[in-house]
Amino acid sequence: MGLSAEAIREGLDFIAARNSSLAGAIKRVGYPEPRIRATGYGTLLRTIVGQQVSVAAAASVWNKLEALLGEDMPPHDLLAADFDSLRACGLSRQKQGYARSLCELVVSGELDLEALPKDDEDAIAELVKIKGIGRWSAEIYLLFAEGRPDIWPAGDLAVQVGLGKLLGLEERPSEKETRELAESWRPHRGAAAIFTWHCYNNPAL
Repeated sequence: MGLSAEAIREGLDFIAARNSSLAGAIKRVGYPEPRIRATGYGTLLRTIVGQQVSVAAAASVWNKLEALLGEDMPPHDLLAADFDSLRACGLSRQKQGYARSLCELVVSGELDLEALPKDDEDAIAELVKIKGIGRWSAEIYLLFAEGRPDIWPAGDLAVQVGLGKLLGLEERPSEKETRELAESWRPHRGAAAIFTWHCYNNPAL
């Protein structure tokens, strides 16, 4: 269910009280809107479908999958579908492998998306068991779907660029530097991440 507007505001106010650059940026561009996705298997399947294709192409594939498997796309049914049927929906061999990996983990009970570990790193470790789901995808799921307040996707290009703009850096910080620069913003780095995306292409900064 993602971070609420109130949680984002509270998190950013916490950081702004300790960082004048961020406080000034909030005054110029305002607070960002929440980014919310549903928890569960469907959101991760959408992530796989959307990898390395346009938004329109991903929507087309998704609509075809819904026509084939039904709106809920039960993992059992996807596993039962044959290669050619899924290929006709637009799923490549590689993405079929990723989707089947997700479904197999869910069906077997090895991955319980309703009871991921409370520790963020442990939850990321569970999610990256899915083929095709890397650290970034896991972090985005935990931030946008579960609304975990301290997720900081330091490897995200837009987060790095946005942070560089916020702090007035001459060069885009590396992943390591991005992680280090936000260390003092715990436990509200999720709100900061959403703000960096808000600032990424904002002409006011």
